[in-house]
Amino acid sequence: MLLKVIIEDDIYSLNVPDELVKGSEAFFDQLDREMDAGRQMGRSWVERPGKEDRLRIIGDRLLGALERENHDVGRMMAAYILNRAPGIDTLALDTTGEIQNTEIRYRD
Repeated sequence: MLLKVIIEDDIYSLNVPDELVKGSEAFFDQLDREMDAGRQMGRSWVERPGKEDRLRIIGDRLLGALERENHDVGRMMAAYILNRAPGIDTLALDTTGEIQNTEIRYRD
């Protein structure tokens, strides 16, 4: 599956194996349980992150993984996003620390 990611002026096409997207449910559930306790998003604490908040939180982890060139973590974060939002096309990641400004675009 393909996820387009925009980081500032750069566009990346992340090709994530279908079996990773569909076969990592236990790991994705663990990520969801961690976020169930609430999460800091930029300057705001979000007590109950909704679906798009969770995509933004994981998108921020994806950004960190890409910056550190940690391809395994990056692949798993992209797989989570594709699993939880199958209609997603592009994630325009915020790089200023304001996670809530990450833009989510869905396919038409």
